[in-house]
Amino acid sequence: MLEVSEVGNKVAKEAYKAEVPSLRVGLVNAQYDLRNADFPVIIWIAGDDRIAANQMVNRLNEWLDTRFVGTRVFAEQTQEEEERPTLWRLWRALPPKGQAAIFAGGLMRAATMRVNDEMSEEQFSKWLRHVEGMQAQLVADGALVLKFFLHTPEDKQRKKLRKAEKDPETGWWIDQRDWAALEKMGPTLPVAERILRETSAPGAPWTIVESTDSRYRDLTVGRTILAALTARLEQKSVTGPSLAQSVFGELDGEATVLSKVDLSQDLDKETYRAELAKQQAKLYKLSIEARKRGISSVLAFEGWDAAGKGGVIRRVTQSLEAGDYRVNPVAAPTPEELRYPYLWRFWQHMPPAGRFAIFDRTWYGRVLVERVEGFASPDEWQRAYDEIADFEAQMVERGYFVAKFWLHISPEEQLARFKAREETPYKQHKITEEDYRNRERWDDYVQAIDQMVLRTTSAKAPWHVIPANSKYNARVTVLKAITEGLKRTLREQS
Repeated sequence: MLEVSEVGNKVAKEAYKAEVPSLRVGLVNAQYDLRNADFPVIIWIAGDDRIAANQMVNRLNEWLDTRFVGTRVFAEQTQEEEERPTLWRLWRALPPKGQAAIFAGGLMRAATMRVNDEMSEEQFSKWLRHVEGMQAQLVADGALVLKFFLHTPEDKQRKKLRKAEKDPETGWWIDQRDWAALEKMGPTLPVAERILRETSAPGAPWTIVESTDSRYRDLTVGRTILAALTARLEQKSVTGPSLAQSVFGELDGEATVLSKVDLSQDLDKETYRAELAKQQAKLYKLSIEARKRGISSVLAFEGWDAAGKGGVIRRVTQSLEAGDYRVNPVAAPTPEELRYPYLWRFWQHMPPAGRFAIFDRTWYGRVLVERVEGFASPDEWQRAYDEIADFEAQMVERGYFVAKFWLHISPEEQLARFKAREETPYKQHKITEEDYRNRERWDDYVQAIDQMVLRTTSAKAPWHVIPANSKYNARVTVLKAITEGLKRTLREQS
């Protein structure tokens, strides 16, 4: 979940200096307008990088008018707080309508307590439910809740700490807590990811911010806050992930999950044939074992038009016995399906014990085509992230093997395949005017895909972004991911 945000975003010093003055003016003006509004603003800064979180809180206090914003850092509980109900200190720190508050910390502390067994699983689950309930109440009451998780990879943090310790102007910031936190980072991050998933909700989503570059971090958080507050003051229906997208899109040259995919990967025909046979044989054996043990699989395929989903799926099904799988092609919902909640039609295709359900296009249409083309309202597609996460969590809890694939090709490769389809009689039915029209929205789809992957990948239901300019490479890569994932699932459930 957090690793997919590590795409190397940076902002040049000159661009940062040019941007900050207008951003600060906008933030202070919005603060003054907030004084006459009937809602409070809660800005929660958390993350796996303690120094980045401290710097971000200080930066916000530098940019905002501190007369109208309070800051509360949630470290270890005091004796007074320990004597009270769990969220007592959170409730006491809430700002009144017309003002803002910055909450810092708390999340990673809870994750560490769980890892250290200072908090049992039952206590931890109850805490999560309490947090969910509290934020639901705040949102229902009109509060604007903005939550940021600042993520810096462990190796980058170590490098930053070593460098800071040698600098007399910054070394005093560093203490043993920073190094101790890094030593615990490995086991703590999965728990933190669980917190992010389970406490991200409509009206109060977590925005993961890549924080290796401090200028990118500061601009991203500052501009997201400004966009959210401005939209709310103007009563625009813009919240959660859409805000992040509208802001991120304004930062020139922003890296995305797709921008880091190496599309040059290829296989020669001889190697392809050998690897294909090897992986198909593995999958066949694993599928027989899964059938005997009653372990079901759900494979979800998304990708650009002409990315080769059909060809990949055929190589998967060639590895399975005919009675062990069902391919479900997903198109626009029928009038009957529209009478039910969005996910209803996908629930109808959950596989029985030991079988495969393969989806050619999926439930992610709501946060992709329906979002980009305006077929779903902002509230509907924003809410869908959490609905989808719960849908997939129920599969995993039932013991399913779940894997999701995005097949990525370049715009140039897509155009070449469109032309080839037009020139091939038995493929002409695959190309339509709509396919060409969708190319005009390429950048909009890139942003939607980026948010989709960031918000819905997990250890048990991961996204695999597959370089697919080479069809040979895509087919083998997908098969390897399936065999490795299914083998791991079988081992974990043995």
